[in-house]
Amino acid sequence: MGMGPRLDLRQSQSLVMTPQLRQAIQLLQFNNLEAAAFVEQELERNPMLERDERDSESFGERPAPDQVVVTAPERDTADLARSDTLTDAAASPLDTAEYAEPYDPGGASDGVRGGAGGSSDFRTDERGIDDLAAGRLSLREHLSEQVRLSFHDPVDRMIGATLLALIEPTGRFSVASEAIAQTLGIEVARVEHVRGLMMRFDPMGMFAHDLKECLAVQLAEKNRLDPAMQALLDNLDLVARRDTRRLMAVCGVDAADIADMIAELRRLDPKPGANWDDGTPLTVVPDVLMRAAPDGGWLLELNPETMPRVLVNQSFTARVLPKASKEDKAFMIDKLQVANWVVKSLQQRAQTILRVSSEIVRQQDAFFRHGVSHLRPLILRDVAAAVELHESTVSRVTSNKFIATPRGTFELKYFFTTALHATGGGDSHSAEAVRHRIRQLVDAEPANEVLSDDAIVEILRREGVDIARRTVAKYRDALRIPSSVQRKREKAMPA
Repeated sequence: MGMGPRLDLRQSQSLVMTPQLRQAIQLLQFNNLEAAAFVEQELERNPMLERDERDSESFGERPAPDQVVVTAPERDTADLARSDTLTDAAASPLDTAEYAEPYDPGGASDGVRGGAGGSSDFRTDERGIDDLAAGRLSLREHLSEQVRLSFHDPVDRMIGATLLALIEPTGRFSVASEAIAQTLGIEVARVEHVRGLMMRFDPMGMFAHDLKECLAVQLAEKNRLDPAMQALLDNLDLVARRDTRRLMAVCGVDAADIADMIAELRRLDPKPGANWDDGTPLTVVPDVLMRAAPDGGWLLELNPETMPRVLVNQSFTARVLPKASKEDKAFMIDKLQVANWVVKSLQQRAQTILRVSSEIVRQQDAFFRHGVSHLRPLILRDVAAAVELHESTVSRVTSNKFIATPRGTFELKYFFTTALHATGGGDSHSAEAVRHRIRQLVDAEPANEVLSDDAIVEILRREGVDIARRTVAKYRDALRIPSSVQRKREKAMPA
C-alpha cells in the first residue's frame, strides 16, 4: 500500500454552536440586572441600536404582546384544589379585589392631582430644609465618631482606627491583639485596654473576640454579671442543647432562676453590628407581574422596568449607509446584523419568560387561590412538554427570575417541587406542601404532647401522604425545627 497525500470525501453530522447561539442561550439565563448590563454594553458599541423610549401601553381590551391571560382552571382542577388532604385551616380563598391592584406603569390614569397646598404640576418645590430628614450614619462612621470623642491620645486613636478597620460586619473582632500590637509596635496591654473601652461603644458588645465576651460586656453594663451568670456563659454549649438539668447543677440555681437567666440571655444581641442599618435594603424586582383578571383567571405581564427595550436605528442607517465608503459600509452592515439579532433575541427572551410563567401559573392555580398547602408537585419536564421547549431552556428561564403575585414575590424555581406518593394510590403531594404541614403540626403541638418524628409520620399518613421517618427528620432539619427532646425541654421551662 503506497504512502502519500490524497483527498477523501466524508459525510458526517455534528452540532455546531455559533457565537450568536451561545450568546442567545446566555441571554436567556441572565437576570434583569445582567440583561440590562448586556443591553447597555451593546448600545455603547453599536451605533445601529437605540433605546426604545416609548411608554408602555396600558391594558386594553386585547392583551399586548408582552401580556398573557391565564384562564381559570377547569372544574376538576378546582375540585382537586379543594380536596381534604393536607388541609390548611388558615388558608382561605384569596380576596383578589383586596390584594391585587391594577398595575399602571405610567402613573395615575386620571392625570396628576396635587395635594392640599401643593403644586399640581410639580414645577416649584415648596419644601423647606426642615422637611429633609438627616441621613443615618453608617456603622463605621458611628463608631469613628465615638473613637474621636473617647480617645485624646494620638496612640490610642491610632489603635482605635486600626481596630475599626479590621472589625467584621457582625461586630465581631477575630484578629488577635498580639498581632495588632506587633504591627503597631506597642504593648499588648494597651491594645487590650483600648479594645475593652471600645466594646462599650454603641452598639454594646462590638469588638468582642467571641460570643461569650460579647454577651458578658452587655451583662456587665446592666450590672447582671454575677457568678451564676458567668457560669452560664462558660457553658453556652449546654444552653444550645437546652440541657437545663446540668445548667442548674453548674450554676447552682433552681429551675425558675435558670429560666430567667436564659430569658435574659435571649434579650441580648449576639451580633450587635448585624442589625445596624447601613443603607437602604436591596429589594427583589420581579420580572413578571401578575394580577386577577375579571373573568376569574390571572393576567400576566412583563415588568417594563426590568425588560430592556431596544430598536434598530433605521433612520440613521438609511441616511448614512448609501454615502458610506466600502470599508464603512461593511462595518455598518455587520453592526446592522448584530443589532437585528439583539432585538430578536430580547423579544424571544421576553416571550419565552412569559410563556413559561403563564404555564407555571396555570399548573399552580390552586396555590394562588388557597395557599401553600395546595402546591402541586411540578418538575421541569411537565412545563417543557406543555410549552414545547427543552428542559434546559425552562431551567434557564426560571433561574433568577421572579414573579410578583397577590400572595407575594416568588422565584420561579420555587414552584418546582418533588412529589411524595400518596397512600392508597391517590394523587401525589408536593414536598413544599408537606414541609408546610410539618411546620403547622409543630407550631400547634401543646407543651405536654410534643410530637416525635414517628408521630408526625403517622399524622401525615392518615392525611394521605406516604412518607418515611428519615424524610420527616430531613424536612424538620431544613426548617430549623429542633428535635422533640429539645422542644420538650424548651417548653417545659417556665416562661
